[in-house]
Amino acid sequence: MTLPDSYLAIQTSLRALGRVAVAFSGGVDSTLLLKVAADTLGPSHVLAVIGDSPSLPRREKSDAEDLAAGMGVELVVVPTGEMDNPQYAANPRNRCYYCKQMLMAAVSKQAAARGITAVLDGQNADDRSDWRPGSQAARECGVRSPLQEAGLTKADIRLLSESLGLPTSRKPAMACLASRLPYGTPVTPAALRQIEAAEQSLQDAGFATVRVRHHGTVARIEIDPEEVPRLLDPSTRLRISTAVKAAGFTFVALDLDGYRTGSLNSP
Repeated sequence: MTLPDSYLAIQTSLRALGRVAVAFSGGVDSTLLLKVAADTLGPSHVLAVIGDSPSLPRREKSDAEDLAAGMGVELVVVPTGEMDNPQYAANPRNRCYYCKQMLMAAVSKQAAARGITAVLDGQNADDRSDWRPGSQAARECGVRSPLQEAGLTKADIRLLSESLGLPTSRKPAMACLASRLPYGTPVTPAALRQIEAAEQSLQDAGFATVRVRHHGTVARIEIDPEEVPRLLDPSTRLRISTAVKAAGFTFVALDLDGYRTGSLNSP
């Protein structure tokens, strides 16, 4: 299908549902889904639910709240409590399964309280070929993925977002903070705070695409390879090193391969 056809397909599926609750993060995918739902059904027939926990950066939460408010959609922020689940906190390879399970339970509860039976998420067609244990949990909870059902890839979603004037059209991908910890390393609020503070210092310095991988006392920085020369400028390097150490790390390393999704999935 062409992009206009895909857009119409999303609208058709949404109209059949009537009222919907969207698991909302403020990322590229869920923002487009929320926008199309609000435009198609009317804001009063759409509920946005943010799952809040230490794995969600405060800046991302604030931005998501602003986006939902700008669309006139009711927004509910609910604690997901995954940190209290030992299966999640142990950080196995399927950690995302337990996180998504609790998130969708929280979204479904908020939806049911308002008489909404359809719960949606922003998964796209590219997600089918990626390691996504959370997708299984979403399916088990009966969650629909209209963007994926319409065959929209991440590139398609960015193009549609730009045509609709959404500020997220060029927003870098943003996985939860727990994804910075190697599998088997326990997920703790303290480690997540370290990662958030370190990444924020890089973002404040103008580096948009950033991951700070947590290896105990070592912070391994991933940025866009084209940005490496700028980070290695002596004054910038010193400023970043100082800020990342202030976040609680002893050593700061730069990954010369640069940012790539799922780097901790590599053997």
